[in-house]
Amino acid sequence: MAPPAPPAPPPPPPLPAGGHDFTPEAKALLAVGACGEGTIPDGITPDQMSAHCDDVKKAQGDYVDNWVKPASDFFAQHVPKDIPKKVVYPFAGGDLSTALTVFPDADEITNISLEPAGDPRDIDTLRGSDLERALKKVAYELKFLYRVNFSNTINLIDAMRGGALPTELIFALSALKIHGYEVVGLRYFKLNDDGTVHYLEDDDLAKAPKGSKAETRNWFFSNAELQFRKGNGRVQVYRHIRQNLGNDESKGIGPGLKKDPRVLKYLEAKGPIAAMTKAASYLLSWESFSLMRDYLLSHVVWMVSDATGVAPKWGKPAGYDYETYGTFVGPHIPAGSGISKDWRTEFETEPHRDLDFRFGYYDIHNANHLIIMRKKSS
Repeated sequence: MAPPAPPAPPPPPPLPAGGHDFTPEAKALLAVGACGEGTIPDGITPDQMSAHCDDVKKAQGDYVDNWVKPASDFFAQHVPKDIPKKVVYPFAGGDLSTALTVFPDADEITNISLEPAGDPRDIDTLRGSDLERALKKVAYELKFLYRVNFSNTINLIDAMRGGALPTELIFALSALKIHGYEVVGLRYFKLNDDGTVHYLEDDDLAKAPKGSKAETRNWFFSNAELQFRKGNGRVQVYRHIRQNLGNDESKGIGPGLKKDPRVLKYLEAKGPIAAMTKAASYLLSWESFSLMRDYLLSHVVWMVSDATGVAPKWGKPAGYDYETYGTFVGPHIPAGSGISKDWRTEFETEPHRDLDFRFGYYDIHNANHLIIMRKKSS
């Protein structure tokens, strides 16, 4: 006699009140763009899916074997169990996958970058050669992300302007597939002046551009919230926010945190956080990004980064200890030259600890490195 079938997982809880539900589009984009489980929309052929997913699935599999597995083992041993379950990842690009590798049990992950999440609606209508061109762009960017394990803002902005599918959102959906999560919900939002979340309702969406170029439509859909879970587990939340994290306005990327402090208010309301960043162009060492650096120094309990994180010259006076892994002699790009000596001194004074996977940037000699910054106990 066969054993009884396991009970079906309970249905996910309803989404909080408010906001247009884009879950059907999220599940279609998971199946088509990220090559996950799901129903392929009518009009998309098996040949189109095979041409796209043969490459994407191979890239995903190689990435899991070569990076996710060794990195997961490392972080399982080094991330404390008692740190906050709210995670902030500035300068994240489309990199939800690393956040889930470091913080798989986070209640909430907020990624902030210059790229919009993107318009999910085209999955309902994009077909034929237009779809094939869009999928080629998605596949190229996914393979680049998984090959170097960080996303490149220049590439991503180009993908959003030139691609008819929401590349940034598909990156996040691919991360959920790779890490074994189920999509529960997708909504879009904007931040109110006080930093609270306003989910886009049907009245808001009536103002969304229709039939215009992809760039215009994608910017309207800048901020997205994905809800997800694993098996019968609790629902976890990922929010992607498009924001210039510099202090001041920059041409082409919008106002900075002085003129538009909504994202800081949103973050400050979280209280103590865990955090991470990598491949962030050393911006946290620039005075023009001091507001974001100051936010981290006043709210982080535990943070992991490469040498683009918060350097010891600011962290130690604010009450943080540092623990280094791998080797850092100097930055591989000029943007880090101003903080190079501070990091080099820290690595020289710490005992050497091996690091057998890449975390963000390598150093000037292609060496892996990683830093843990933790608040001292009071």
